[in-house]
Amino acid sequence: MRDRALFGPGGNSDSFAAEGHKSSLDAPAWIAARGLDAYEYQGGNGITASAATLTAIGERAREQGIAMSLHAPYFISLSGTDPEKRLKSLDYIEKSIAAAICLGATTVVVHTGSAAKISREEAMSLAADTLSRAAEKFDGCGVTLGLETMGKHNQLGTLDEVIELCRISPLFAPVVDFGHLNARNVGGLFATEDDYRRVFDVIGERLGDSYARYLHCHFSKIEYTSAGEKKHLTFEDCAFGPPPEPLAAAIAREGLCPCIICESAGTMAEDAAYMKNIYERALNA
Repeated sequence: MRDRALFGPGGNSDSFAAEGHKSSLDAPAWIAARGLDAYEYQGGNGITASAATLTAIGERAREQGIAMSLHAPYFISLSGTDPEKRLKSLDYIEKSIAAAICLGATTVVVHTGSAAKISREEAMSLAADTLSRAAEKFDGCGVTLGLETMGKHNQLGTLDEVIELCRISPLFAPVVDFGHLNARNVGGLFATEDDYRRVFDVIGERLGDSYARYLHCHFSKIEYTSAGEKKHLTFEDCAFGPPPEPLAAAIAREGLCPCIICESAGTMAEDAAYMKNIYERALNA
């Protein structure tokens, strides 16, 4: 098990393309050159790359010491009311797992579902059924399915809901998106190191210390309204949170080893490097 936190981008920064790179095959070396050590491959709009390309990205990531994860398609619907569409999600998850194995990724991030037109209780019941079927089908696949906390009120994905769904099987683990959780709370949720520590504490108490210590995380500043998440921002924004500095300091001082994937709007690698620098300064303080 690793003894340090990892930091990296979700997808490719605008600067990656601006420097002339056109393929994610170049991403591992580009990320490593910026002192980062993680990369989340984006399959949100569907996984279209060939197995050969994904395998090549994974090989280059291993050469550069980059830890890989994969974001599954956004159109996966764990709580969909149409049984055929809902269970089709299992096919999309299976394809995501196959892609993750090619990449050498250990975590596949999945959105937890919608509660827009049904009660949260019904949405949770449908999501639990889908995930129970996933556990039966994919147990032992060698990949963790990470259930993500979400930013809109009409989505499943509070921290409590994610933890409850993760208790279905060891196949599942929480993926905490701090920007999403912050956006669900008017006025924000995170301001201090203690605010962030509480998330790790709750996960440790309810799922076990290893889930908290090696938590897979997303982080970005996010603009929100009374309905929750509106859009991702960069660290240059001063109007919305959450602040990255207390999180980086908290995990250093508590000896936690999460993988933090930055999902800023176009500056993912730059903002991830900023967080890593804060973390390393706190380690050496």
